[in-house]
Amino acid sequence: MLSLHTSPLADLGRTRDAGGMNVYVRELSRELGRGGMCVDIFTRRSDLTSPPIQWLNEQVRLITIPAGPAIPLPPGELYPYVNDFARRVARFAEHSTDGYDLIHSHYWLSAAAGLSLARQWDVPHVTMFHTVERLKGRQYDGGAAATDTAACVRIVREGRIARAVDRIIVSTEHEREQLQRLYGLPAARLPIIPCGVDPHVFTPGTMEERRADRAAIAPGPTPTLLFVGRLDPIKGIELLLESVARMRTPARLIVVGGDPAGDPEVERLRGRAAALGIGARVAFPGAVPQRELPRYYRAADALVVTSRYESFGLAAVEALACGTPVVAARVGGLPSIVHDGENGLLVYWRAPEAFAERLDELLGDDALRARLALRARPSVEHFAWQRIGDAVRTMYADLAEPERCAACSCY
Repeated sequence: MLSLHTSPLADLGRTRDAGGMNVYVRELSRELGRGGMCVDIFTRRSDLTSPPIQWLNEQVRLITIPAGPAIPLPPGELYPYVNDFARRVARFAEHSTDGYDLIHSHYWLSAAAGLSLARQWDVPHVTMFHTVERLKGRQYDGGAAATDTAACVRIVREGRIARAVDRIIVSTEHEREQLQRLYGLPAARLPIIPCGVDPHVFTPGTMEERRADRAAIAPGPTPTLLFVGRLDPIKGIELLLESVARMRTPARLIVVGGDPAGDPEVERLRGRAAALGIGARVAFPGAVPQRELPRYYRAADALVVTSRYESFGLAAVEALACGTPVVAARVGGLPSIVHDGENGLLVYWRAPEAFAERLDELLGDDALRARLALRARPSVEHFAWQRIGDAVRTMYADLAEPERCAACSCY
């Protein structure tokens, strides 16, 4: 596995570079390890105190590779270090007794490094973009982001990667259709394998547990809405604040993400909430460890996803697994998770009036909320990590040489 720009062990939601992709790499690798595969995850060293090798389980190692300064850098500044990263991964592999049978890269920077490694090792190369610049850029001011030099480099490289790799994993049918239009790829090269959820961690809990979580996190009778994710403009948090301000129901909002201790984006959003007259009803506890997230989902009446774009929507799956309805924008892969009137509500245009109307509808109808909550958990049971791992293992087996598959299970 290659995850150049961010470690799968990074604190989720605290920065703009740690979110659903980190969960995907970490949990998929662990699942593959539980199935008997040896998995090495390579990431760039961004902290001199981090150990060079960490074990995620008995079969899975996280290996940090020096490439560029050992400090956190945004993805847009990492492209100059891609070749050095690939060279150092190859050097590490020279000391491996078994070698590698397949490369699975995540995000375009990792895929760019993986191209040379796949040629050097003569192995299949699977990638997952997670986001594509030509699609993401359309969500900002009519695509103005594409005029940025770094964005232009990324667009060119993503096109080369798409034509060179053996498979591109996509999360949804919608994402597959988009990549087919962008790059003219056949559907067979675009297997649909979504992100997963741990059904043993993300659970509805008992009524007593739900009441305890509500009392601890959102005490009192005030209806509670929840946001979980990175504090990135593409997540539409400002739209969410405007929507809450327009609601008839005086709901409170909990924003889980960012660092409340001096994070300028948190301070900006606090100021925006105050300007809208809802400052007293909006809490910013910051990012919380993933093991604590189920308590927040269970404490809320609904998770709200106001994103400009989501290739998948991991927070929506997690909330539904916890029995909490989701109100989401009808964008990207979200309609493949949130089914309007079944496990949540979809908003068909990104406007505060539209979100406010649907949120008032949900919070004002106890029977509707109970019906959606009842159907939430069953609607995402097929996203369990074991099923996702089985799909990935099948794809690997299709790509690997038969004699290698019989001799070695290291990926």
